[in-house]
Amino acid sequence: MTFPTDGPVAVVTNLQDPTADLVIAELHDRDVPVVRFDAGDFPATLSCTARIGGSAQEWEGSVRTPTRLAGLGAIRSLYYRRPAAFAFPHLDPQDARVAAAQARYGLGGVLVSLPRCLYVNHPNRIGDAEYKPSGLAAAAACGFQVPSTLLTNEPDAARQFIKAHGRVIHKPISMPTYLVDGIAQTVPVTEVAAEEIGDSVAGTMHLFQQRIDKIADVRITVIGDRVFAVRIDCDLLDWRVDYSTHTYTAIPVPEHVEHALFAYLGHFGLVFGAFDFALTGPERAADSWVWIECNPSGQWAWMEPPTGLPMTAALADLLQRGAA
Repeated sequence: MTFPTDGPVAVVTNLQDPTADLVIAELHDRDVPVVRFDAGDFPATLSCTARIGGSAQEWEGSVRTPTRLAGLGAIRSLYYRRPAAFAFPHLDPQDARVAAAQARYGLGGVLVSLPRCLYVNHPNRIGDAEYKPSGLAAAAACGFQVPSTLLTNEPDAARQFIKAHGRVIHKPISMPTYLVDGIAQTVPVTEVAAEEIGDSVAGTMHLFQQRIDKIADVRITVIGDRVFAVRIDCDLLDWRVDYSTHTYTAIPVPEHVEHALFAYLGHFGLVFGAFDFALTGPERAADSWVWIECNPSGQWAWMEPPTGLPMTAALADLLQRGAA
């Protein structure tokens, strides 16, 4: 099989994505052609034609933007970030749902079955890995320490779990975009007491987890075969709440943790992952690393300037090589 090594890198994301901007700039500096588009722009400013069958044993055709044209068989790698949802505001709600379904399974189906393409990451594998229960089960099977965790919609089960473990946190299982005055909000992790559990817990699924007595947090970004670990020192339960309080330090990763990282990525078929850990003791100690989660589309670029870790270059290396 021949792999394209001089074709474009496709970057699928929305226009307000500074992380993708950095990677695209790096690829441009290397004279690597890039086709950037937002799947949510279909069909207004994005079009696609794809053919298979007869003499065509794989998808042939192209995707077209106002300024770029990419042959499906020529795309060497596809960097799937954060595209907007399909929208058809000119149609009534029922017709819009039908049109969005055709776009998702039509255009989306073509983009997930490109013939000789490296996916970073494959959209379907991202979907699999975004299920927190699947991630927790895989992490435990791969050898990570995993906090005691309860998923339930039964208030009594939640109260009993909290009484058994003492300090317990509650966090979203999944969080769609939540806007306040047009600004996307982060729903923080919060500590919860048994007496705070009300009957409303019965209304949907909730995730409760034993609170880890940590001395620091660690974000590990795995890009292909390269591992970048950053220790995050702050006094917050959820470090995402206020980035101004952080101190960042590049640190080594113990061998057993690195082995488990690649086992986890292999389980889901990923080549990129942003892992979060709670550090409970010395960095080199085997029992100091407690797995919290892995985001298959996680952010990393803000840690590069304070640490000097070459993560943008590593991601550009991976996309430039492609499946070959």
